[in-house]
Amino acid sequence: MLDNSPLEIPRELQSLAAASAKMYPEFVHELQDESGVNVDLREQGTLLVHPAQRHLPADCAAQDAPPDNLAKFEPALRPEHNAVAYLKERSVDPRALGGAALKAAKHRAVDIASGSEVESVLIERERAVGVATRKTEYRARTVVNCAGAWAGQIGPQKFPTRPVKGQMLAVVGGPAVHHVIRTPGLYLVPRGDGRIVIGSTLEDAGFDKRTNPDTIRQLLEAARRLVPGLRKARILEDWAGLRPGTPDDLPILGATSTPGYFVATGHFRDGILLAPVTAQVMAQIVMGAKPEHDLAAFSADRFAS
Repeated sequence: MLDNSPLEIPRELQSLAAASAKMYPEFVHELQDESGVNVDLREQGTLLVHPAQRHLPADCAAQDAPPDNLAKFEPALRPEHNAVAYLKERSVDPRALGGAALKAAKHRAVDIASGSEVESVLIERERAVGVATRKTEYRARTVVNCAGAWAGQIGPQKFPTRPVKGQMLAVVGGPAVHHVIRTPGLYLVPRGDGRIVIGSTLEDAGFDKRTNPDTIRQLLEAARRLVPGLRKARILEDWAGLRPGTPDDLPILGATSTPGYFVATGHFRDGILLAPVTAQVMAQIVMGAKPEHDLAAFSADRFAS
């Protein structure tokens, strides 16, 4: 929905992605109600420029966007783009979503500690009993490793996650863009406050979160070729994030070989999209219930040697 699109979602994930998309409106409503934070869920949909239609999943509502309608449909888009399809999907602001989730958790009296990274899971009598940081220990009957790109750095189990760097930027002062606009190597995402987010790279650069001025300039120039009016825009900020990748680009979800220890990581480019359904299935697993979705393809056991 944000970093990835239905054209690129692996086949094994499409069922989970569809379920999560259906959950999103209620998920956002609950978060906003409890947190008071607007997460900027937008329903305008996506314009796919030069789309590979043969790769669209069967359940995607893709429609041609004829060139003679583009001037009204998306005035900012360069008019000579005559291979455009419309995809009915949503977008959301990840920062706002994360902030709302944090406030909603506190509203439910969840105790949150920060400022010291978890170094290992505490194991006693072959069962997880908490986590250890550099400063202290936190005891718990259940431990869930959802540390993203860092999940594999936490002992005793070494999940094969790796950081995949993505550089992006946000601009302001350009033309109004109404839809998410995607090409095979670029996306533009309008926000409700007038920002336009432009991204994103895919880099194996370790845990380096620095941005490169040349890369940011190349992203901006590519966006200007799509939307010429962005030449009037100014860069508000640029940043880099680290996606949690795995060897097969699929998440790791479920129980581990250690009782009381669970994992939810490796979502790669689909973390925001899969947030509601991940929360649902992990809660079911932790509580000892049968998950509503088949998670066999995402088991940590698939990496066991």
